[in-house]
Amino acid sequence: MDSREHLHAIVVGSGFGGSVAAFRLAEAGRSVVVLERGRAYPPGSFPRTPAEMSRNFWDPRAGIYGMFDVLNFRRLQAVTGSGLGGGSLLYAGVLLRKDEKWFVDEEPLPGGGYENWPVTRADLEKHYDAVEKMLTPTPMPFDRPGYSETPKTIAMRDAARRMGAEWSLPPLGITFSAKPGLPPEPGTRIAEEDYKNLHGAVRRSCRMCGECNIGCNDGAKNSLDHTYLSAAKAMGAEIRTSSEVVRIAPRPQGGYEVDYLVHDPDAGPAAFKHSKRLSCDVLVLGAGTFGTVGLLLRNRANFPGLSRALGTRFSGNGDVLGFMLRATEGGPRTLAASQGPVITSSIRFPDGLDGVAGQRGGYVQDAGFPLFVDWLVEGSRVSKLGARAARFVAESLSVSRSPHSGARLSSLLGCGLLSDTSMPLLAMGRERPEGTLSLRRGELDLRWRHESSRDYFTLAGERMRAIAESDGAEYRDNPMGRGGRVVTVHPLGGAPMAHTRQTGVCDPHGQVFGFPGLYLADGSVMPGSVGPNPSLTIAALADRLCDRMLETTRPAARPAAAEKPPPRAAATAGLRFREKMVGTYALGGTRSQAFTLRLSVEIPDLDTFLADPKHRADVSGWVDCSTLGGRQVVQGTLELLTRHATPVGARMYYRLNTVGRDGEPRVILGCKDVQRRSAWGLWRDTTRMWVRVYRGTVDTVDYVHTRHRTARVRVRVRDLPRMVRTFRAFGPRRFRTVSRFLGFFAARLLDVARQVPNDPDPDSPAFRLIRINAPWRKRR
Repeated sequence: MDSREHLHAIVVGSGFGGSVAAFRLAEAGRSVVVLERGRAYPPGSFPRTPAEMSRNFWDPRAGIYGMFDVLNFRRLQAVTGSGLGGGSLLYAGVLLRKDEKWFVDEEPLPGGGYENWPVTRADLEKHYDAVEKMLTPTPMPFDRPGYSETPKTIAMRDAARRMGAEWSLPPLGITFSAKPGLPPEPGTRIAEEDYKNLHGAVRRSCRMCGECNIGCNDGAKNSLDHTYLSAAKAMGAEIRTSSEVVRIAPRPQGGYEVDYLVHDPDAGPAAFKHSKRLSCDVLVLGAGTFGTVGLLLRNRANFPGLSRALGTRFSGNGDVLGFMLRATEGGPRTLAASQGPVITSSIRFPDGLDGVAGQRGGYVQDAGFPLFVDWLVEGSRVSKLGARAARFVAESLSVSRSPHSGARLSSLLGCGLLSDTSMPLLAMGRERPEGTLSLRRGELDLRWRHESSRDYFTLAGERMRAIAESDGAEYRDNPMGRGGRVVTVHPLGGAPMAHTRQTGVCDPHGQVFGFPGLYLADGSVMPGSVGPNPSLTIAALADRLCDRMLETTRPAARPAAAEKPPPRAAATAGLRFREKMVGTYALGGTRSQAFTLRLSVEIPDLDTFLADPKHRADVSGWVDCSTLGGRQVVQGTLELLTRHATPVGARMYYRLNTVGRDGEPRVILGCKDVQRRSAWGLWRDTTRMWVRVYRGTVDTVDYVHTRHRTARVRVRVRDLPRMVRTFRAFGPRRFRTVSRFLGFFAARLLDVARQVPNDPDPDSPAFRLIRINAPWRKRR
């Protein structure tokens, strides 16, 4: 694969860590590329209709490339973001600093070990300041007319007063006015920053619509695409969306290689992805807890000596979801959860570290929702809705003296009492970090038993129940939490920072132990729960990381502004096409299973390809095989119709790297042996292939002595028209590019057809390497 594109830095992910790193690197004049697996969401593009929302989830295997990535584990469900801006697209905008006393040092954990934060609040103060300067957090203007009547905020304040708890309006990364200093006004146009917004779209101030966590279509939320990423792009950073990193590895000469797939969100589940490779001096992983830890686990073979702490110290930041229902205050009490930002107020509960014995500290916040959820809540009451509908039909069929039907329609809709007097509550706090992430059949898995934090979760439920009862409401636990199951929107840990390799994956500045230039900049570095909403702390740690990174790495050479840019290289002509081969995979004896290769073949430069005696092309795509762990990414090369040990005929060699279900690397080695004179024989030889699967990588495996499994695959006739339609040329004179390639292919086949069939030397290294033994070949 071509790796000529080299940069100073590559940032994987565009969340609160990756965006900060991209901005700081670009600001320092370094060449940097941001790779984000999701798409960009300008204001007005977030889904709202049922059809759009049904596909607003992230599952590339099903051809869905939406914003919500929902992961289900045995004891936990997590919701994370996928899109340009990462989690900031769906977070509620709360930007709280971690409590000073909660930066614990050597706090013992029940299962052994310690929760140890190698940084302090003092270490982060200036970085908190820097992030706040960019994100400009401000509390909801509760003292202003139109905002002071927000019912759910009033309810939280009243409950805190009755309980004697600490209530506050948390700083929110939301814009309420046209520019700083002006009075807040819903829906006014926000003044443009000095750096141009990368979307080029108009932003408007908060309309109090409760849609923060499904994407703000007004652009009122100061998400990372409007702030750090726009500033980074203005300073020269390149941003590539729909680019999912699948492989990382150190380079022998220093730095790192990064392979990524380019998704086509509009192509559906049958889409093939083509891959690209970059290299860099500095690699920053900011793909979120699950993205970064999963990437390191799947590429662990490329990083010998990586700390055994990888995967440890996972926590959900103590997230607990509850509901207060049917609030009363001498009658039904309106809460109007859909009015205002999603979170407007916060109640802090102290910790044993604050001097309150036997307590685990935490926060409880109001959690609103969009207006359409009110309709869903009322529509979910099927029995009452059915009774109202039956009464409406009966009254409509009866003869009435008055032609007016307003009263009947009002009765059909109901009074909306349940949705008007109910509200979710979100608790978070100092849960103990005892989860472990690993790979299971090639997929990320979580082993997490939170019995050691049962005291915290019990206390969090009691706190939310007390708030609900103080407001005269019933309290209900999250129905999905039955059986000890937890739902989190703040997954943390898995690659904890520490002072030593024995207890952490990276040092206090985010650099991975033993791998200079490899940095982690997201929630995965947290050695424990943050306590409050973790976004601001993640960004502050990333800002601190950048100070060290910029001090210790040399800047990439860039032409000065006054200098003439280097001459632009002539555009190269190339092409790509897709190939699907299906067959069976032998497991020994009579057992076998389905084996499918879906490959994208790319020739970056046709002139180089034709001049190369081996006619090499890049290959990427998928292999489907349950023994290998289901669908796995493959990367490698194809040598197309070349001569090796055969005195006549030609061969097509496929050499592909992938990862098995156990997380170990595998090699898929295939060969099509083209040696037939008849047209039918040529068809069979070019469409059928024997495959062997080895442990290791293409460069390291011992093909002769390593055990292998065998598969037999072929291109089906019904797949051939689809394959022909996938031919795409790029560069200048595209029609001529396709014609030259097809002419080369036809000429090679004609040359083979004119030759006399003959078997190669069975003792030659190349023949011994593959040893096809194809049953359709006639042996002499």
